[in-house]
Amino acid sequence: MKRDLRDYARQTTIRLLIGGILLLFIVGDGLVYWIYGPSAALAGLLCLGAGLFPVLLIFLVLSFLDWIVKRANRE
Repeated sequence: MKRDLRDYARQTTIRLLIGGILLLFIVGDGLVYWIYGPSAALAGLLCLGAGLFPVLLIFLVLSFLDWIVKRANRE
């Protein structure tokens, strides 16, 4: 059996990032909802979404550049 440790590390990193983001949104905004109410939770969701947007944009740009480099190196 052959192990691909780079693939395993990539999967682990992605799972940790997704888990952290879900934890932030569910637990963090859940606590805001519980302590301050639904209107503050909605404002919290808007702020979390606005903060996450630039991170996702950077990730998409870097993924696109990685795809271009891999495609250029194949030829």
